[in-house]
Amino acid sequence: MNETILIIYIISLTVMLIFASHGFIMLFYHKKYSKNQPSELEELDDLETVTIQLPLYNEYYVAERLINSVCEIDYPKDKLEIQVLDDSTDETIDLVANIVEEKLKEGFDITHVRRVDRTGYKAGALKEGLKTAKGEFIAIFDADFVPKKDFLKKTLRYFYDNKVGMVQTRWEHLNENFSILTKVQALALNGHFVIEQSVRSKAGFFINFNGTGGVWKKECILDAGNWHADTLTEDLDLSYRAQLKGWKFIFLRDFTTPAELPSEMNALKAQQFRWTKGAIETAKKLLPVVWRAPIPLRIKLQSTVHLTSNIVFPFILTAAILNVPLIFIKNSGPYDHFFNFMSIFVIAFISTFMFYLHAQKDVYADWRKRITLFPLFMAGSMGFALSNSRAVFEGLMNRKSEFVRTPKFKVVNQSDTIIYNKYLKNLKVESSAFVELLLAAYSFIGVAASIYFMEIAALPFHLLFFVGFSTVAYFSFKHTSLKKRK
Repeated sequence: MNETILIIYIISLTVMLIFASHGFIMLFYHKKYSKNQPSELEELDDLETVTIQLPLYNEYYVAERLINSVCEIDYPKDKLEIQVLDDSTDETIDLVANIVEEKLKEGFDITHVRRVDRTGYKAGALKEGLKTAKGEFIAIFDADFVPKKDFLKKTLRYFYDNKVGMVQTRWEHLNENFSILTKVQALALNGHFVIEQSVRSKAGFFINFNGTGGVWKKECILDAGNWHADTLTEDLDLSYRAQLKGWKFIFLRDFTTPAELPSEMNALKAQQFRWTKGAIETAKKLLPVVWRAPIPLRIKLQSTVHLTSNIVFPFILTAAILNVPLIFIKNSGPYDHFFNFMSIFVIAFISTFMFYLHAQKDVYADWRKRITLFPLFMAGSMGFALSNSRAVFEGLMNRKSEFVRTPKFKVVNQSDTIIYNKYLKNLKVESSAFVELLLAAYSFIGVAASIYFMEIAALPFHLLFFVGFSTVAYFSFKHTSLKKRK
């Protein structure tokens, strides 16, 4: 029995090591291609017509901010079309209708697009809008984004080649300093945008449109087969189909588009669940196509890691469960050779730390302050293991689920609050929060056992799991309880 536990544990750690060590590969390419910069046009001589699509679903608090910011973009009105793709079922409908009416009076070509139902969710809304879109280029912004005035004139300069199909900007965080939750999210997202997206773009690997904050060539969308709603990550799906058709994607690390991070734990869990499950669904759908495609092996390998990295969560959860009995196994039998071998897995921690260190160091002057949050980020990643493992299994088993939007609360400053937000009442504590609470108590046994047996090397990992599960569970209950105090 003990040997079986040890073998399962080593397998779990091995999978985690493989994906975590990919950080070293990313850093290698990061240094190798550090001087590579995407080509761009010096000036935009002939301005093309652009359609800006704004997919909305019950975004009462941020809809006006979004529409106003889009209308402030520096671009000729006669070359700009705005589609508010509004699938809302609440007061957002009337709010948007009034705003659109005012913008029409100001001379904007803006339409309030309503559908009978939410067929296809966001993908369905984007596809519906594309039917009547006048623009040669399609810019997309989610409700929580506030694009800069020079967004179009900056991004359109990179469509220097007829085969450039999409330009993605880096997300900037409007409310990063709102809470510890938003600060840790910013750290995590910076790893994706500053390193992953930048490296893949510069090295010629496939990158993904991040669902918002980017511009597509309409021809590219149509040539790739248009938006599909058979995965929860329609952006990742279309991105791969387009690049497999030979279209080039460009990522702009040094031009950012501000956005609001989820400020409530249950909303964040729903977002992470959707991203995790959608990536697995996309991997099942497109990895066979990737491996059959006439593209270099290096791109196939990188694409495989890109699409399957979320498979690591069930192994993180397995490690969390087996960590506790391992303390007792180590102190009850001759298994020193197993535990001596396990020391190699510290490489995974080093790789992950170096990856996120460079992600902060490359773009922020206060990177030393930011990287101090790394232990909390690691704990949070472990705390999400249960919810994201369920997402992985649902994706693998083809279990379909609704596209659950991430509610926006329009909180930017620390003085803002989510208590009076009407969408808070729609959030509920998932059953997973109760299991996470049990896992926190279970992990604390590992903390106590590590101290009792003086297993100092094991103590930090038990602490990370304990802090991760307890923090996720605590905020899940706390944020939901706010609606009872309103």
